[in-house]
Amino acid sequence: MTEFNKLFDEFGSIKAGVIGDIMLDTYWWGHVERISPEAPVPVVSLERKEYRIGGAGNVALNLASLGARVATFSVIGKDEEGKTLEGLLKKEKIDTGYLLKSDTRITTNKARIMGRNQQMLRLDSETIKDLSPEEEDRLLSQVEKYLKEEKPQVMIFEDYNKGVLTTRVIREVITLCEKSGMVTAVDPKRKNFFSYQGVTIFKPNLKEVKEGLHLLLDEVRLPVLQNIHEQLLKKLQHHISFITLSEKGVFYQDPEHSDIIPSHLRNIADVSGAGDTVIAVAALVYAATKDIRLMAEIANIAGGLVCEEVGTAAINKDRLLAECDLLLSVKSVRQ
Repeated sequence: MTEFNKLFDEFGSIKAGVIGDIMLDTYWWGHVERISPEAPVPVVSLERKEYRIGGAGNVALNLASLGARVATFSVIGKDEEGKTLEGLLKKEKIDTGYLLKSDTRITTNKARIMGRNQQMLRLDSETIKDLSPEEEDRLLSQVEKYLKEEKPQVMIFEDYNKGVLTTRVIREVITLCEKSGMVTAVDPKRKNFFSYQGVTIFKPNLKEVKEGLHLLLDEVRLPVLQNIHEQLLKKLQHHISFITLSEKGVFYQDPEHSDIIPSHLRNIADVSGAGDTVIAVAALVYAATKDIRLMAEIANIAGGLVCEEVGTAAINKDRLLAECDLLLSVKSVRQ
């Protein structure tokens, strides 16, 4: 039986880097009392404004919430949104010393209008062009410096198709991490889906897999997913496929093991950021244990827990620990 207290204590000794598209999430909270006379849209009376860490930053936040020592790698703008985002990261004790600031890019900001705990509108301001060769050089130098100075155990690639994770950056960072013997994990998007060759953990959701492999399937059965793993393996030569299946749970496969782990019954409020939590928890647990089943079990629980929160939210370490003790210890006894 796993000693979850001991495992969660070990998270504090793990150093993890997160590279990708860091964003600022802005929430305007208000209430709706009438429809506008100017157009058939609700009028939201704004009450408060809230800033949160989003995108790849939310992965870093989840890692930090579990006690890991985290550094971020991205390119943001020299703007107020960038200052706000950097301040939020520092407040959570996330290392921002490797972040780069650009004169030619703006900091991605996703502004959401919220009424009655529901998202009514989202406004995105962002730069989506790929980094320039000079920016790529600078970012790669920061990664090399980090690996040399800190000797981390994990690097997570969080791709939102905003241009930070170019084909060159992906390839060269994976090579650097392989030389250092690190666990690499990726939450991919369609544009660079097959660029992550040789990673340890490849974590798409089922929709992304279907799009990437051009599949038409409705059945979510183990033999079907095992076949998907083989197709991915031919293109990526990765170690672990870890596919999230929405309300059906998660699937995992490595050279020796594969299974579907059903989701636990939850009161779903918002799925925003659930993938960020899943990749963070999976990478951290695997780095600490090299146990693929345990990785999938704990990440599956964590993804469900954050779906009970409105908006992007980091996992609560104590609550996750309690859920693991409750759900997985009972399962171990029954088995």
